[in-house]
Amino acid sequence: MTDSTRFPAKLAAVLVYSRPLLVFGGMVCAIAVMWLRNPAIYTLGVSLLLIAMTFDLIDGWFAARFRPNATLAPLADRLMDKLVYSIIFPLIAVGTMWRLVGTPDPTRAQLLHAIFVLLLCVTALIRDNFAAFMRGFAIRQGVEPESVEYNRLRTILAAPVGALLYAHAFHVPEGPSSWIYHTISWMGTLPLRSLFLVEILFLIINFGSIAAYCRKYGTACLDELCFGDQILRRRILSVLPNALTVMNAMMGLMAVFFAYQGRLREAYLMMVGAATFDKLDGALARRLGLTEPLPEEADQRKVNLGNLMDDFADAISFCIAPAWIFYIVFNRLDPAMQGPLPIGWIALLYAFMGIARLIYFTLDKNPIPGFFKGLPTPAAALLVLPPLVILEQTLAAASPWAGFWISFATATLLLSSAIMNAYPLRYIHMGRAMSRNPWIGRLTVIVLTGFAFTPFLGHICLAFMVLYLFSPLVTWRIHPEDAARESRR
Repeated sequence: MTDSTRFPAKLAAVLVYSRPLLVFGGMVCAIAVMWLRNPAIYTLGVSLLLIAMTFDLIDGWFAARFRPNATLAPLADRLMDKLVYSIIFPLIAVGTMWRLVGTPDPTRAQLLHAIFVLLLCVTALIRDNFAAFMRGFAIRQGVEPESVEYNRLRTILAAPVGALLYAHAFHVPEGPSSWIYHTISWMGTLPLRSLFLVEILFLIINFGSIAAYCRKYGTACLDELCFGDQILRRRILSVLPNALTVMNAMMGLMAVFFAYQGRLREAYLMMVGAATFDKLDGALARRLGLTEPLPEEADQRKVNLGNLMDDFADAISFCIAPAWIFYIVFNRLDPAMQGPLPIGWIALLYAFMGIARLIYFTLDKNPIPGFFKGLPTPAAALLVLPPLVILEQTLAAASPWAGFWISFATATLLLSSAIMNAYPLRYIHMGRAMSRNPWIGRLTVIVLTGFAFTPFLGHICLAFMVLYLFSPLVTWRIHPEDAARESRR
C-alpha cells in the first residue's frame, strides 16, 4: 500500500469502526438527558448520532474505493450495523415513552405515536436479525447474497430515521441560544403528522425487506428443513405469504383508524402499504411455488384458503376501507356543502362493486397473463383517496375550491366503481412491471418520499393514478407473455 492510499484506507477503517462508539456516546447522553434534562447534553447526543449517520452513508464508498479487496470489511460493516441498531432502536423506544411520561396531559395521538414507535423499533430489530440469518444461510449454501431494492432502501434510511427519532424522543426545550442547538432542535419539534409519515414509510420498507429475503432464499431454506415432505413444505411456506396478506388487511384497518383521527395523509400512506403487501404476497407465493398445485392435487378445485384469505384482505383494504373513509370525510362536512348527495349509498355502491370485481377475478376461467380485466381494486383505492386528501387540505385552509373537490371526489368514487367492472379493459399488472423495470419503483419511492412532507402529496398521487387509469391506451400492445414476467431477462 502506497503512502497516497494508506491514509484514505485508515480513514475508511475509522468510518466503519467508530460508529458503535459514537452511538454508545449518544446512549450515554440520552441517559444523562433523562436524569438531568440538560439541553447541552441533548445537543451533544444528537450531534454524535448525526456524525454516526454521516459515517454510515459514506463508509461503503470509502471502503470500496480504497480497500476493495479487504475480506473483513463487509463482515465488519454488517457487525457494526448490528451493534448500532441494537443500541439505537431500543433507546428510541425508551426515549419516546420517557417523553410521553413527561408530558403533563398527553393526547391520544401522542400515546398512539409512542406505541407505533415501539412496534417500529421491534420490527426493525426483527428484520435485522432475520436478514443476518438468511444471509448466513445463503453463504453456507454457496450462494452469494444479493442486495435488492428494499434492502438498499432500508440500509440508507435506517441511520437518518434513527437520528430523527432520537432527536424527537429526547428533545429538551428552551436550550441555549446557540446556532448548534437551534439547528438540531427543529427535529425534536416536528409535528406528529410528519413523524408518522416517516415512520410509516420506514415500517413498510422493513416489511418489504423481510419479504424480499423470504422470496429469494425461502425455497432453499425450506428444502433443508422439510426433508422432501412436499405437503409439510407447502404448509410452512404458506405462512409467509399469508402473513403478508394479514398485514394487507391490517394496513387497511389502520387507514380507517387514521381517517377517524382526521389524518388523511397517513391513511393514504397506510393504503400504499396495503397495496405494497398485496404485491409482495402474490410475488412471494409465485416465487415459492405455492400457486401451482401438487400433482396429486391437480384435479381439485382452484379456490383454496390462500386465495380466500387474499380476497378477504383485498375486500377489507381496497373495497370496504376506501368506502368507509369516503363516508367518514363526507359525514364531517357541513350539510350545506354536502348537499343532497346520498353519501351512505354511494359508499355502499363502491364497496359492493369492488367486492363484485374480486369475485369475478377469483372465478374467471380465462385470465390474461400479466393483465387485469378492469381496474384492479388496489389501483381503484389509490385513485379514490388522493381527492379526499386534497379535500381535507382545502377545508382546513377554507379554500373556495372545496366545492369542486367535493364533486371531484364523489365523481372519482363513482368512476372507479364502474371502471373496476369494465372487464373488456386490460390493465397491466403494475407489481410485475416494477419487478421487470426497477427504475419505475425507484422513481415512485423517490417522488412519494419527496412530496410526502409537502401539500402536494395528494396532487402527485392523483396524477400517478390518472396516468394508470388511462394506461390501457398504451399497454394493450404489450404481449401477455412479456407482461407476465416477474424479472428482467
